[in-house]
Amino acid sequence: MKKINPKLLGIAWVIILLVFVTGMLIASFFLTAYVYHIANLNPPTLVVQIVNTLLGLFFTGLFIGCGSAIARSKGWAPEMNLFVPIIDAMQRIAKGDFTVQLDNHYHRNEPVSALVQSVNNMAVELKQMETMRQEFISNVSHEIQSPLTSIRGFARALQNDDLNRENRNHYLNIIETESVRLSKLSDNLLALASLDSENPRFEPKPYRLDKQIRSLIVACEPQWTDKALDMNVAAEQVTITADEILLSQVWNNLIHNSIKFTPEGGKICVALHQQDGQIEFRIVDTGMGIAEEDQARVFERFYKADKSRERSKGGSGLGLSIAKTIVEMHKGTIEVESRLGAGTTFIVSLPMAAQSIRAGRIGLEGLADS
Repeated sequence: MKKINPKLLGIAWVIILLVFVTGMLIASFFLTAYVYHIANLNPPTLVVQIVNTLLGLFFTGLFIGCGSAIARSKGWAPEMNLFVPIIDAMQRIAKGDFTVQLDNHYHRNEPVSALVQSVNNMAVELKQMETMRQEFISNVSHEIQSPLTSIRGFARALQNDDLNRENRNHYLNIIETESVRLSKLSDNLLALASLDSENPRFEPKPYRLDKQIRSLIVACEPQWTDKALDMNVAAEQVTITADEILLSQVWNNLIHNSIKFTPEGGKICVALHQQDGQIEFRIVDTGMGIAEEDQARVFERFYKADKSRERSKGGSGLGLSIAKTIVEMHKGTIEVESRLGAGTTFIVSLPMAAQSIRAGRIGLEGLADS
């Protein structure tokens, strides 16, 4: 069947509408003339024209309304009901039903087809957000419950009067460790909330990035010397315009993670250089590595490639997520390359000058071990 030209179809409908309205106006003229004749009235010409026009428009609306209602009830004009399922779907979405999916059979009506597709996409995205929200709540509850259970258990054990001094000190140390873990989790959650806010502060300024990284490595020297790690640093002199406090959390997190997951006697290499207006930070370790299927998810909030290992290290799975958020706020990228048993490499690329105003200077102290 040959498709009708939309322009010709539109012109035809305009002509039909004009003819119909004209007919209603003529009918109104004869009707009012008959009424005036019976009532023996002779109103001014202007009044007659106004009354005829209003009456004609009234009849036009009445006939169109009645015709549309009859057509919808008889199913003669299904296109008049095309917005009904869309409105119903949006009402269901508004009530929290994100499983809504409309059948898009309106391909001949491009605007309606695009609207249906938009509603379907909105439902899918809202469902994903709801799933993430539920997972986030579940993860937070789990991370909080675990240290609380330990604290409660060892606090009860301390009530034993027969407990010797050694065991008592051991239990107290565990309680202190779990309390610190809870405190870090709280700090991380506050940091995420601040980073996700709409108007956080962002205070970029020029500073020597190589000096910052060297200082952070020196600050954690006791940790890598205790494990007899070989720490190699090759950092060019680099000046960057960025938020110094925020970026320090990125380097802290990556450095501490490398130290944490590299076995004794291992090696860590840190490199920093600039090229074509970009700065690249690279940290390579000889740790246990990350499985390929886990690499795409290591930056997700609360995700842990090895839950038992992370638990023993005291991590909450938030540190890399925070690092990624901060890097992206600076219009940069962070990537991971790894093989199980062959170590891990994290690569951060940043522009020489900060380009974002979304990030904020917030209290992120203590996130390095997250």
